[in-house]
Amino acid sequence: MMTRREFMTSSSVVGAAILSGQSDYDEELKGEKPVQTQKNQKTFWPNGARLAVSISMMFEGGGQPISGAGGPIPEPIKDGLPDLPTNAFFAYGHYEGIPRALSLFDKHGIKVSCFMIAKAVETAPELAQEIARRGHEVAAHGSTWQNSYFLPRDEEKRFIADCVETIHKITGQRPIGWNAYWLRNSVHILETLQELGFIYHIDEPSHDEPFIIPVNGKDFVTVPYTFHMNDISSFPFEGYNPLAYEQALKDEFDQLYEEGVTRRRMMLIGFHDRINGHANRIRVLDRFLTYAKSHDGVWFARKDEIAKWVLANRNDTPILQRGPASASGLPGVG
Repeated sequence: MMTRREFMTSSSVVGAAILSGQSDYDEELKGEKPVQTQKNQKTFWPNGARLAVSISMMFEGGGQPISGAGGPIPEPIKDGLPDLPTNAFFAYGHYEGIPRALSLFDKHGIKVSCFMIAKAVETAPELAQEIARRGHEVAAHGSTWQNSYFLPRDEEKRFIADCVETIHKITGQRPIGWNAYWLRNSVHILETLQELGFIYHIDEPSHDEPFIIPVNGKDFVTVPYTFHMNDISSFPFEGYNPLAYEQALKDEFDQLYEEGVTRRRMMLIGFHDRINGHANRIRVLDRFLTYAKSHDGVWFARKDEIAKWVLANRNDTPILQRGPASASGLPGVG
């Protein structure tokens, strides 16, 4: 089996659907039947914007296990002892990374969605409060930095609900968006999230636009996530090329901006507190944001804003009937 690092290093986009054949491509997706697609080209995004750009900032430092968390040191720590340098690597996120990122977002006047781990928020509560105070979305990322997909449904539900309650208690805001550890959830996740009051999740990298999946007769939104525009894919650090990363951001933007004339398009950027929060990476993002803002019709949006826009503009949104997740292998009904 491939390790997470091998997967992220080797993953790449191996093909793209021709725009004119997109509906045919969708029909071929196993267990998935799109029942509605965009019809009104005038309402892709608010104020006639042709591209939405959304940043997911992960607040994880302090939520990791004291021993065995993944980090820049390839050699695992022995005998379950506390991994001091790896824990310090995570702590960089709340000491330096997020404060620096907040200054960058203020500079450009944009708001982001911050997916928080409950234990991390408990480690740095004042920082979590500051994120909310500055107008960024507070979203849920689990009680701790670990998988929950293998848990019985009631235990997975409690794992998520406890995260929500902790974030609400500390920030005063109740999350309505969810992101799992490495995007892995149980087959019941959409029903569970709906029951807990969520309106969207991001745990699917299948589209360059948001879509709706009906769950128990009620719409539930997917605001897709990304692997290839995600800083976590730059491990190990020696493989990181800042100029290549900056060019990749611009190329992603340019292609989607071009497509945005005729289709709803969205660009996602994955940002981890302990990775893109480093000084040199903030400079790269600063230059990219300056570049993106030089174009007309770009909406820098929080993911809850995107989800609410989608729900309010259902007639212009893809609606997918997938059936059981256990059969399709994709997020859907349980």
